[in-house]
Amino acid sequence: MSTRNNWDNKQSARDRLRAERERQAKKDKTKRQLVVAGAIVGVLAIAGGIGFAATQMGGKSSSKGMDADWKAASAKTLVTPANTAGDKGTEVVLGKKDAKHTLEVYQDMRCPICSVFEQNVGETIEKDVKDGKYKVSYHIGTFLDRNPQIAGTGSKNALSALGAALNVGTDAFQAYNKALYSKANHPDETKDDFSDDAVLLKVAQQVPQLKGNAKFEKDVKDGTFRKWALGMSDSFDQAKDVTGTPTLKFDGKKLQVDTPNGKGTPMTADQFNSAVTDALK
Repeated sequence: MSTRNNWDNKQSARDRLRAERERQAKKDKTKRQLVVAGAIVGVLAIAGGIGFAATQMGGKSSSKGMDADWKAASAKTLVTPANTAGDKGTEVVLGKKDAKHTLEVYQDMRCPICSVFEQNVGETIEKDVKDGKYKVSYHIGTFLDRNPQIAGTGSKNALSALGAALNVGTDAFQAYNKALYSKANHPDETKDDFSDDAVLLKVAQQVPQLKGNAKFEKDVKDGTFRKWALGMSDSFDQAKDVTGTPTLKFDGKKLQVDTPNGKGTPMTADQFNSAVTDALK
């Protein structure tokens, strides 16, 4: 009897221990699920915050999302890159001057969707411009630098470096823009990698016109075109009908296609070609 009672007691203890372990395992699993869920919500919140929404794009880039170096740059004498036009050099138009049509591209250098667009459609635009089908006008903003959840200076810094590339030539500008947006080089939108000149200069080594180009490198490091970049950003902000990036306009009208969520920017070469064909009719 005593032996039986002792076994029963041990068995009961084992059952209690097993039950307690199961309860703890369930508790730990629930905790992990909550952590994962919280992370997902956080990512969605960031995405929603980025969201390429007008509310985050509003305001003046010269007063938000800047560190001391950029505030100092805003007070310096304006230096505009070659191959620009307009009072403050904010008109950046590539292609044949006698092209009858104009494609406007609105982008932010930290924008991940702009990166996908460039990867999918960039070569099509480059070919069309060379063929004289249309000119392309670039409008580059820095609103992601002002997003409080991912605030930084990467958009502005990359734009300033693009100015240095444009000063070398329009081909260098186009190739550098493509390189920065490439899958291999474009950072996650939550990372401010482009705020580092070393990152921008490393990418530039992939562009023949910029590789080993001492003048380009000096302009990037010296921030020669920082004030110009701020002016480009301010000019971008004036387009009140642009509520997200990338946004395309063809001869002043938004270039869009039907998507499951309504009208949207064409994100593939086929969609883009179809939209341009319709616009030319």
